[in-house]
Amino acid sequence: MSDWVDAARADELRPGCHVVVDVDGVEVAVFNVDGEFLAIEDVCTHDGWELACGALEGDVIVCPRHAAKFSLRTGEVLAPPAYEAVATLGTRVAGGMVQVRDERWD
Repeated sequence: MSDWVDAARADELRPGCHVVVDVDGVEVAVFNVDGEFLAIEDVCTHDGWELACGALEGDVIVCPRHAAKFSLRTGEVLAPPAYEAVATLGTRVAGGMVQVRDERWD
């Protein structure tokens, strides 16, 4: 089972911003979307490029390489050329820290 990993102080991760953290060897992007913390694996399923540096459109991330769009809430592909969803991860705030956990291997 994966442990919760500290990503950032909740009061320092401002709306519209993100951080990238290593969770069990996986790069994870954690976003503040209007006060809600959402996390995805930081890799485009189309070509393996990082997603976190793409444009944030509400709760949608746009891949900076080929403009595939993914829901930060569900990982669902919203626009090609990607056709496979990106993994989402659990988040919580504990002791003032935004934490993330990869539950795929539990």
